[in-house]
Amino acid sequence: MAMAGATNIPINGAATGNNLLAAVREMDFALLRGHLMRLERPAGAVLYEPGDDVRTVYFPCGPTLVSFMVMLEDGRPAEVGMVGREGAVGGIVSQGRLPAYCRAQVQIGGALLRLDSADLERAKEHSLTLRHLFSRYADCLLAQIFQSVACNAAHSIEQRTAKWLLGAMDRTGDENVRLTQEQLAAMLAVGRSYIGRVLNSLREAGAVDTRRGRLVVKDATRLRQISCDCSDAVRRHFDEVLNGVYPGGDLTGHGVDIGAPAAPRRT
Repeated sequence: MAMAGATNIPINGAATGNNLLAAVREMDFALLRGHLMRLERPAGAVLYEPGDDVRTVYFPCGPTLVSFMVMLEDGRPAEVGMVGREGAVGGIVSQGRLPAYCRAQVQIGGALLRLDSADLERAKEHSLTLRHLFSRYADCLLAQIFQSVACNAAHSIEQRTAKWLLGAMDRTGDENVRLTQEQLAAMLAVGRSYIGRVLNSLREAGAVDTRRGRLVVKDATRLRQISCDCSDAVRRHFDEVLNGVYPGGDLTGHGVDIGAPAAPRRT
């Protein structure tokens, strides 16, 4: 049964503003379209908490950003992954109804497309290519989490801050990152005064500027020089497994070749 609001969904994945859906073949998108619902969620909205049953998949669209936040024993959250228009959040590979391990929270508000996990499972039963696509995306997401763990262990807060701002800019397409210093400090699991010193250093380097309620990337080239190369490593993996899906890629159509075991290429 089509969900209420599904009539507002574009007729093809390329028009949704989500790169993963843009990689879905037209015949496969037709299996999903009637079950998708468009939502608007503000910054700070929680999609699910640890322990919640995961029965839904969310596809961030356009500049919307969602973070995976692990809750520490003292109650502080720490970000371990960020998902924008390149991907999805929720029951992607499993059949849903499994407890969430971390919090999924909107960091930059905007549009999302919502899909019940059960409807996604039924669509995958009818399409091997759709099943392969979401399995490959799950591999890419896991690689991103692995890289995040290594980054948190090996790189400085300054490098990680630069990486986060670049990642947000790449996903939103905007040099103005709608995020407060308090939010950034919480995601990086550091104190407000610490992140203030880091941002002062980046400001002195001419890489960023601060405004009320937002951070502005002034010189992306300089910021990339300061950043670690973790995002580049993740991008390379995305490009090998799902060519063109990662923000900044060259996805000119929807229909990634996912039928062969080799790295996919556009048809």
